[in-house]
Amino acid sequence: MGLETASRARRLGSFQLADFPKPTGREEQWRFTPIADLARLCDPDLAADVAVEVAGPPGPGVSVEQVGLDHPAIGLAPAPGDRLAAAAWAASRTATLVTLAGTDPAAITQVSLVGGDGSWTPLPSAAHVAIRARRDARGIVLLRHTGLARLAEGVEITVEEGADVTVVAVHDWAAGAVHAASHRARLLKDARLRHVVVSLGGALTRVTPHIELAGEGAQVEALGINVTDSGQHHEAQLFIDHQGRSCVSRATYKGALLGPSARSVWVGDVLIRSRAEGTDTYEENRNLVLSKGARADSVPNLEIETGRIEGAGHASATGRFDEEQLFYLQARGIPAELARSLVVHAFFAELIGRIGSDEIEAALRAAVDAKLDQRRRPLP
Repeated sequence: MGLETASRARRLGSFQLADFPKPTGREEQWRFTPIADLARLCDPDLAADVAVEVAGPPGPGVSVEQVGLDHPAIGLAPAPGDRLAAAAWAASRTATLVTLAGTDPAAITQVSLVGGDGSWTPLPSAAHVAIRARRDARGIVLLRHTGLARLAEGVEITVEEGADVTVVAVHDWAAGAVHAASHRARLLKDARLRHVVVSLGGALTRVTPHIELAGEGAQVEALGINVTDSGQHHEAQLFIDHQGRSCVSRATYKGALLGPSARSVWVGDVLIRSRAEGTDTYEENRNLVLSKGARADSVPNLEIETGRIEGAGHASATGRFDEEQLFYLQARGIPAELARSLVVHAFFAELIGRIGSDEIEAALRAAVDAKLDQRRRPLP
């Protein structure tokens, strides 16, 4: 593999679909992905088969509107980095633009992307959501994905100077859904972003967060949770691009694999450019394998172009269920299935507790319960 292919600094970014050949699965960024299942989402002739809904009126300082892709607030984040992302851009006619200008850090704006009810076969679809946090803004945006869909989605996030926002994307699709989401964020001077990806449902979910720390002092905390059952493929390919001086990034992704054919993929790329002096970065991925035959691929990567940094590191671990923990709980009268559930909850507890919203944290704990119990419970 040549330097041009291996280096994230040299990987193509473009809004033009023609710049990206159709993937074959042999490319580095596609080698873990079941390409055949996503092939129909790689073309621009996608429908608008997924409804985009806003829960309730926006709070103070928040606006939600439908705009064209030529709107000045659209296209400010990094360009698409693969054919799926470019196809979603090419097929979208409008975008749902969420603008945050308020200062309430607990205010939640919920945008739901809703597929079909399973009574018909969903068409390959596209959707585009843009989140713009104005200078010194505060707030939370919750993106919910439910129903049955085949969706190529673009999510762009712009965090302006001094803003501090949280974006939580929950993928609680119905069985059989296929979803490829390109999240692209740009942080300006002293901006802060907490970016959370939660993958629970669907047959195939592939999320590619690309977070560009462009301004001096920008900070990102990237969190991920996946609970993956038999027949599911949950994939996250994270790219954090340190461009500004004295920026900080922390990435923690955790996954639990429940069934014998469960499959999860995590790729974490961190690039520290030559001008990004004073960088402080750390990423980790932990996977808990609860069934024989389940598979978790974990690939952390660091690319450093300057030695003038505060710190850079990564960690990855995949392990089977701790039978000693299970025995300890069962010896105290706790049934085996409840004991397993308690261990999984303990595995995710610290991560869920870092989201910063009691309402969303409680809903996620309930959703993990539902997944473990093979039941569905709606998020608020």
